[in-house]
Amino acid sequence: MKGIEHHIPERLLIAYAAGTLPKGFSLVVAAHVSMCDTCRAALEAHYAMGGALLEKEGKAAVSDEIKTDLMARLDEPAPEEPVFGRDGPYPGPVMAAMKGRAPRWRSLGAGVKQSILSADETGSVRLLSIPAGQAVPDHGHSGLELTMVLQGAFADETGTFGVGDVEVADEELEHTPTAAPGDTCICLAATDAPLRFSGFLPRVLQPFFGI
Repeated sequence: MKGIEHHIPERLLIAYAAGTLPKGFSLVVAAHVSMCDTCRAALEAHYAMGGALLEKEGKAAVSDEIKTDLMARLDEPAPEEPVFGRDGPYPGPVMAAMKGRAPRWRSLGAGVKQSILSADETGSVRLLSIPAGQAVPDHGHSGLELTMVLQGAFADETGTFGVGDVEVADEELEHTPTAAPGDTCICLAATDAPLRFSGFLPRVLQPFFGI
C-alpha cells in the first residue's frame, strides 16, 4: 500500500496548533495527524515554537480575584475523558467524535451514504460512504472543504487520494469525485459552507441532506 501523499497545508496546521481552527476542520487535522508521521512532526514543531514565543512574552499584572479563581480551578479534579483508539477504518479522533459508536448512515441515493457528526454555524463534518466506481455529483465549493480518505480511494480532476490522504478544495475547484475500484470509499469531510451542485436534482435535494 502506498504511503500518504496529500497532507494538511502548513497554514491549517498552524491554526490547529494555535487553537483557532473550526472544530470540523480540527477533527480532520487530528485524524490525519494520528496517521501521518510527517504532519505530526510538523505540528509538534509548531507547538514548540508557540511555547517559545509565550516564554518571551512579558509578565502581565492580574488582580487578586483572578489569581484566587485560577487557584480554585487548579484544585478542581479534572473530569476523566474516555480515550478512544482506532476501530476498523476509523482513527481515534473520529471514534471520539462518534462517542465510540458506529456511524449512523443515511442514504443519499445510488448507494452513497452519509453520517453527519456535527453541524453548526461554523460548518459541518460528516462521514461519506461511496461504493466502488460510484461518482459523487459534480459540484463546486462556496468555502473550504477538507476530505480525508479513511478506507478505499477516490479520484477526481486533481488526482487520486488513498487512505490518509487529504484533499483541500476551495472556491476555485469544481470536481466529480469517483470512488476507485476495490473497497467502498469511506471519507471524513468537513466544510464551512454549502457545496454548489451543478445538476438540478442534487440542488433540489441539497436542503434535505444538509450538504
